[in-house]
Amino acid sequence: MKENNQLNGDCALPQKEGKRWARTTVTSALPYANGGVHIGHLAGVYVPADIYVRYLRLKGEDVMFVGGSDEHGVPVTQRARKEGITPQQVVDRYHKMIKDSFEEFGISFDVYSRTTSKTHHQFASDFFRKLYDDGKLIEKTTKQFYDEQTGTFKTDRDIVGECPHCHAEANGDQCEKCGRDLDPTELINPRSKESGAQLVLKDTTNWFLPLNEYEGWLKQWILEGHKEWRSNVYGQCKSWLDMELQPRAMTRDLDWGIPVPVEGAEGKVLYVWFDAPIGYISNTKELCESNPERWGTWQRWWQQDDTRLVHFIGKDNIVFHCIIFPVMMKAHGDYIMPDNVPANEFLNLEGDKISTSRNWAVWLHEYLVDFPGKQDVLRYALTASAPETKDNDFTWAEFQARNNNELVAIYGNFVNRALQLTQKYYEGVVPACGELTDYDRETIAEFKDVKAKVESLLDNFRFRDAQKEAMNLARIGNKYLADSEPWKVIKTDPERVKTIINISLQLTANLAIAFEPFLPFSSKKLYGMLNVEPLGWENLGSTELLKAGHQLAKPELLFEKIEDDAIKAQMDRLERIKKENEAANYKAEPVKKEVTFDDFEKLDIRVGTILSCEKVKKSNKLLKFEIADGLENRTILSGIAQYYNPEELVGKQVCFIANFPTRKMMGLESQGMILSAVNFDGSLSVITPQREVKPGSQVG
Repeated sequence: MKENNQLNGDCALPQKEGKRWARTTVTSALPYANGGVHIGHLAGVYVPADIYVRYLRLKGEDVMFVGGSDEHGVPVTQRARKEGITPQQVVDRYHKMIKDSFEEFGISFDVYSRTTSKTHHQFASDFFRKLYDDGKLIEKTTKQFYDEQTGTFKTDRDIVGECPHCHAEANGDQCEKCGRDLDPTELINPRSKESGAQLVLKDTTNWFLPLNEYEGWLKQWILEGHKEWRSNVYGQCKSWLDMELQPRAMTRDLDWGIPVPVEGAEGKVLYVWFDAPIGYISNTKELCESNPERWGTWQRWWQQDDTRLVHFIGKDNIVFHCIIFPVMMKAHGDYIMPDNVPANEFLNLEGDKISTSRNWAVWLHEYLVDFPGKQDVLRYALTASAPETKDNDFTWAEFQARNNNELVAIYGNFVNRALQLTQKYYEGVVPACGELTDYDRETIAEFKDVKAKVESLLDNFRFRDAQKEAMNLARIGNKYLADSEPWKVIKTDPERVKTIINISLQLTANLAIAFEPFLPFSSKKLYGMLNVEPLGWENLGSTELLKAGHQLAKPELLFEKIEDDAIKAQMDRLERIKKENEAANYKAEPVKKEVTFDDFEKLDIRVGTILSCEKVKKSNKLLKFEIADGLENRTILSGIAQYYNPEELVGKQVCFIANFPTRKMMGLESQGMILSAVNFDGSLSVITPQREVKPGSQVG
């Protein structure tokens, strides 16, 4: 098998229309360096990209995997303001956290750099200057919101106001409550997030990329030339192109970013979505200059016609990677276009949209603390429920089921049985394969074509189905052992058992190969138990991977069961976060219409001492109270059973309305109403006096 870093410029990749690619450049969306990486990022972009790259490497193809942190833009400055530190301090911290998380999960970038590097600043600046000098940009004056208190223009994400649709507080680009995209001019009472000041519209000049001038080319290139793209990608591109494209600003009035390299552009920086995708190219340049013997020049990865370019992104980045960035490269004139952009939809968490601002996420650095050594379990679960064609949902219950019912009970169970039986009967030495039965031949035939099936699916970016096909090998193995029953046959036909075990071990070795792109840590562990170096993708489907007489290493469990308490801890954490968010977003109900003092005086509100309390039979809500009211004890029924245990209320004093008419509930009479406060989450809390008073004391 070729080493992953071996230069192989003559290798031919799968093509359409007979074209032969010499190499592949694979990029994955640059995460904002203003927070950690969560499972939505992993499922949507980085695991599928890594699977694809590992697959190409295993086939011996020449591939470069490019990543990096997006360190400019408003989210970074917002984080810096919130924490009272500089933007550079923010990106330094999160760049390291993100990079470490990717490394720990086996995301095998060839280069992972950053957009604050000197190489990137110079490259992006030169790229813009060429477009400017060639007359490919247009200068326009527009009105933009301005904060007179800070003396700065505000971008969409720096503006907050009332959503015109649901009237919740919303950002200038989107309302998180109702999900609508917004223009900041639509907001009611727009104000600055930074100062809180009301904003005014003021003229400003910026440079725009005239997307409308490239509309015809885009329609031909995408709508006619790439009908094989995923329907969500093709459909979103078509929607944009049907609406008629407009010029888009490539510069912004900000103080954090790459300065616009034009005289008179002081106080302006390159738009983050102009700057960020250029990071793919500048990061490539860094890698090539650090090891030119291996990688050659950066131009061969971005400007040679025999190079294939593939972008892995989430659906929110489709327009930037399929329309804006290609137009930038087309306007420049020297670059290749992406051959495919396999964008995923969104992954939700427990039925709710993942949100970094609400902390509604599973963060990778936290996952590794709670589930050490289980990177492949998460990779497997996320691939199994990958949002390839529609939004999908991650639940902890399904995560546990994927691990326990599939990785442990199917894959791990087969491997463990095959290796343990070899250890028990042959002291870990691979037995020779004897004469095959028809059933042996049928079993071998079932996994002979696994390579072709998995390759076809991976070539078409169907990672979920490809992983299922790999897991099918373990299902075949379990059925084969269950049907062959070597633990019984060993007593009557020991020679037959040698054949059964040999075939089972060959299948085990095939599993190590098949899962290499998906579960790299587990395949490495399995290769260790088989006591072999990686067997090579070209050998997938072979029945001669392990020679008779080969000594295996000591078997271990490949996967471990995840217990209920570990899952409960995760659900409890999410419940705490949910309550914290509800509390933070709680707004009191509007005040009811005015009443007179005479109306209030009609209510006789008193304090009573609870003598006894018990649940009402056949009711989930009602508690029955006996209350000392200073006159005669009275019975009151209250619907607070789900918020209190009866015994914790006995002896407490509560406020109640004494002059309500008697009311029958569940066959019992209630002589008044206990007063409770309704909390933000709908829970009830009884109203009690701060100090003890005599039963019957009036409230007024």
